[in-house]
Amino acid sequence: MSLLKFCCLGVFALMLGAPIALPASAQSQRSVPQSAAEITLSFAPLVKKTAPAVVNIYTKKRVQQRAVSPLLDDPFFRRFFGDQVPFGQMPPRVQNSLGSGVIVRADGTIVTNHHVIKEADEITVVLSDRREFEASLLRSDERTDLAVLKIDARGERLPFLELRNSDDLDVGDLVLAVGNPFGVGQTVTQGIVSAVARTAVGITDLSFFIQTDAAINPGNSGGALIAMDGRLVGINTAIFSRSGGSIGIGFAIPSNMVATVIQGDGQRVVRAWLGAAGDGVTSELAGSLGLDRPIGVVLKQVYAGGPAERAGLRPGDVILRVNGHDVDDFGALRFRVATLPLGGTARVDYIRRGRAVNAALSLEAPPEQPPRNPTLLDGRHPFAGAVVGNLSPAFAEELGLDPLQLGVVVLELRRNAPAVRLGLRPGDIVLRVNDRDIDSIDTLRGAVNSAVGAWRLRIRRGDQVLNVAVQ
Repeated sequence: MSLLKFCCLGVFALMLGAPIALPASAQSQRSVPQSAAEITLSFAPLVKKTAPAVVNIYTKKRVQQRAVSPLLDDPFFRRFFGDQVPFGQMPPRVQNSLGSGVIVRADGTIVTNHHVIKEADEITVVLSDRREFEASLLRSDERTDLAVLKIDARGERLPFLELRNSDDLDVGDLVLAVGNPFGVGQTVTQGIVSAVARTAVGITDLSFFIQTDAAINPGNSGGALIAMDGRLVGINTAIFSRSGGSIGIGFAIPSNMVATVIQGDGQRVVRAWLGAAGDGVTSELAGSLGLDRPIGVVLKQVYAGGPAERAGLRPGDVILRVNGHDVDDFGALRFRVATLPLGGTARVDYIRRGRAVNAALSLEAPPEQPPRNPTLLDGRHPFAGAVVGNLSPAFAEELGLDPLQLGVVVLELRRNAPAVRLGLRPGDIVLRVNDRDIDSIDTLRGAVNSAVGAWRLRIRRGDQVLNVAVQ
């Protein structure tokens, strides 16, 4: 068993994997340098040019510790003292973490990972010349694990890295990884691009990664993956590891996705959406679709009135390419659409009933219709004390839910409310109450208030559908 670790200290997730041994015969291809020029080859000029744009990021988060006595959480004591217990509280504990970042504009705009600065109360940026700056958070996007910071350079033009088109990378290209592993200070490692378009990694919602064997370790999160022309091609984010250290399998977020987050307006990142859902074509499915091999993404659902439907796409169509880029699974398809600028169109090549077709897909933001309208439900019913909202494609994208899912989502639960005792959780989607499908808050309110003495509920929680009877 191996570990998939985020590269900032202390954040990781379990994944399965197995090492692959290389044949010893590969060593027979080595040869000694043939000239003085080959002996003196060095990455030093490239490092001197690019390393000053890579920064260290230190964060502090204050965590309120649990009361000394568990009795202070008892509802009986809360009746007298409320939430402000006058004794027994421990002082807040400060959590420190570190990571890396990249200056991408001379005005002090910095890109790092979302997980590096998540819930931080203080963010400090340390430049390569040891100057320290307090940083403000411009926007943070959990779905891509990217965040944008800003420091006040007081009019000084800071060294920065220009973004390169990450689609120009090929497997085998040389790259440098620059960051602050284990807090030892800025460190440069070198490797090659091991793979592109990795989507089955499960690190972020919009998974699409550059894989490299350049050594990446905890603390490297948010650091730079640099091409040989000195431009930024990725932001290092995670590694496969058993021990917590590098074993030569690291992942970086492509610069094309980084560009969409940098160019965002306000704190929320708005991306183009397809308005459809699908699955990668398997070997078994290829035959039934008339394909000679498993390629593309077969659409299984198309949102009414969305970009895909207006482009003429239908369930059963097999999308092969977006703007000339192959898509082999739905993650790659979403990435290709999400990294294109809003307002334009994209060429989609697809197959319908064995015939090659193409369409122009409008690049537009998901709509917020119906409006989310957060509402606290009250009354004598199981949902009392729940704050709910109407799901729309835009709101679902923001929450990391299926953008084609309609209904009412639970946003928040009030303390000791009936909804808490029922076992509801934030993120639950209410599908049905008794025999009534729920498509809005008004429908939900009417359904629960009209029931007499019993409620039959259908709730979607992640990939599960729960059926609950309440008397």
